[in-house]
Amino acid sequence: TRARTSTITPDDLAGATFTITNYGTVGTLLDTPIINQPQVGILGIGTLVKRPVVLSGELGDQLAFRQMVFLSLSYDHRLVDGADAARFLNYLKTRLELGMSSEVEFGL
Repeated sequence: TRARTSTITPDDLAGATFTITNYGTVGTLLDTPIINQPQVGILGIGTLVKRPVVLSGELGDQLAFRQMVFLSLSYDHRLVDGADAARFLNYLKTRLELGMSSEVEFGL
């Protein structure tokens, strides 16, 4: 409630280790979120837009329109390995493409 009414205080955010920010609500495609120490990371989500993509299948290549979003991940590299961060983003991408009900293995 405090976040939605813009009355949130720093004490309300204390103790968190990871944040998700949605700058896409104002139409922004891509941004670089900055972590708030002592947090370890922050995931930024841009606005959802339709983009043309090429799909390859049994009938050959076809042009289709798909919903796409930019995800940006900022993290403290002293605590998070870059390869693990890349696997995490790939996991999110896979889950979004296949749907949240699909079984996807996240093997780190």
